Amino acid sequence: MNWSQFYQQRKTRTRPLIVAHRGVPVMQPENTLPSFSLALEQGADALETDLRFTRDGEIVLFHDATLARMTDGQGAVSDHTLPQLKTLRTRAPDGSLTSVTIPTLGELIEMTQAQTPLLLELKDPQFAQRPAAEQLVQLLARHNMIERSAIVSFHADYVATVEAVAPAIPTGNITLWNPLPTGRAQLLGPLWPLLYLNPLYVAWAHWLGKVVCPLDPTPEPRIGYYRRLRVDALLADNPGRVLHRLER
Repeated sequence: MNWSQFYQQRKTRTRPLIVAHRGVPVMQPENTLPSFSLALEQGADALETDLRFTRDGEIVLFHDATLARMTDGQGAVSDHTLPQLKTLRTRAPDGSLTSVTIPTLGELIEMTQAQTPLLLELKDPQFAQRPAAEQLVQLLARHNMIERSAIVSFHADYVATVEAVAPAIPTGNITLWNPLPTGRAQLLGPLWPLLYLNPLYVAWAHWLGKVVCPLDPTPEPRIGYYRRLRVDALLADNPGRVLHRLER
């Protein structure tokens, strides 16, 4: 399924799309291939991940700007080459070190055989520059992933730069403060309390032809409310548990 097909199907879907947030970070090291593989086994419909550049210009899946929290390394991701990053061990949810390494975006696409929709959050400031945006678009195009990828960020200029290179890529906006579904973005990620502040948010967004996925990676306590609002997708740190709650 690509994002265009989801737009067409969403009115007839019986449940929200489940978007695995960094894979299954409560069970595997976040943003790693085992984490994403487990998410697909649990039934996730799409995968969300974070993109950063290495010193030698490779696009890797890593949330933080620095290595300390999630690996046995130190310093900024951008100060290391990909071979250097591949020598580091990532941390399991309990903080213990594993043999799992930091993956590239290309490795994730190959693992999923370019069939799984991806929600790509742009973390690196380099995405504000056209050469970085072109590199990302070229990678996605080589794997025929343009229609299966959506670009989101807290930084509107990162998204705008990618959109200028490839207008066909669906784009999104994440917000911590705006209770209105405004702007040009097709995909909206409001911090979840905003949907209580403005219960008409989702209906308004649908009237504007937009898709809503609350910024809420642990949505289990609010699933009933989200279903009543008819949100289009749910982030999930534990996709299997969220699916079980939806079925109940």
